[in-house]
Amino acid sequence: MTTKELSAACGFAPAVEAETREIAGIFTGDLLSWAMGRAKEGDAWFTVMGNVNAVAVAALADCACIVLCHGAALDAVAKTRAEEQGINIFTTDLPEFEAGFALARAMKL
Repeated sequence: MTTKELSAACGFAPAVEAETREIAGIFTGDLLSWAMGRAKEGDAWFTVMGNVNAVAVAALADCACIVLCHGAALDAVAKTRAEEQGINIFTTDLPEFEAGFALARAMKL
């Protein structure tokens, strides 16, 4: 599954479209220090953290994308930074578990 296919497969809305990435796994969590040490390269990261620090962690961990859950907003500074750093960001009203499960089903995990 690629980030380009994610919207159609799961119904997530693109907030920042960057270079297409292959999604290799799923990471869910809102604690940035936890994500920094545990999210893996190519993960789709499900969180409610729509700030510039989340973008920095996604870049550091080399996540394929961030999916903002529960209708969480992406702030303007974070959007600009994500565009500059090429971080794909999507939004959904689903909770993190349900959104991650939707991706797992789409990836046939």
